[in-house]
Amino acid sequence: MATIYSVHPKDPQTRIIGQIVAMLRDGAVILYPTDTIYAIGCDLNSKSGIQRVRQIKQLSNDKPLTFLCPSLSNIASYAIVSDPAYRIMRHLIPGPYTFLLPATKLVPKLVMNPKRRTTGIRVPDHAVCQAILSTLENPIISTSAHVFDDGTPLAPKVPEHPSRVELFDFLDKMVDVIVDNGEEPGYQMSTILDLTEEEPMVVRRGLGWEAVESWVEVLS
Repeated sequence: MATIYSVHPKDPQTRIIGQIVAMLRDGAVILYPTDTIYAIGCDLNSKSGIQRVRQIKQLSNDKPLTFLCPSLSNIASYAIVSDPAYRIMRHLIPGPYTFLLPATKLVPKLVMNPKRRTTGIRVPDHAVCQAILSTLENPIISTSAHVFDDGTPLAPKVPEHPSRVELFDFLDKMVDVIVDNGEEPGYQMSTILDLTEEEPMVVRRGLGWEAVESWVEVLS
């Protein structure tokens, strides 16, 4: 059974965040809230954790995984950010946006697109995520726990729009840690913006897509 940590949604308790981070450093897989949906994740540098995340979501090794960073400056360590990409990103970060970018050598092969050598990175506008990231000092994997837009649902399938309790009950034996901020899960995914080419392209419309298309039109 997973260990459940109850955290304040706006002012996460330092002691509890420290306990969560200690487990992440030991390779734990966690279920946690973000500014879009509840996510399943682990420390980006935990090979065993990444393999377990893939197993839980039934994802093959060639399926890239998104991860969270605390800031735009941190993204530059894991991705090659062109000047046009930087101008767009600095207006959108933090927020519900996933940026597809060329990966640097710091990105584990286990999480990137093996054919394009690209990676998906988010900077969440979420107090709990930011507290975990700043304490861990590593990115964390972020893959949807309950919205299956990738054609690879969990089995047996969790309801498409589960309550917090239903989600916790379903994943209790699959993850090591459940982070509970007392709020019900969101159901809208992030907007995905491909910044790997000269012309930025919206790959998926999710939360905040109107702002993305406005900045792309102005700055491109």
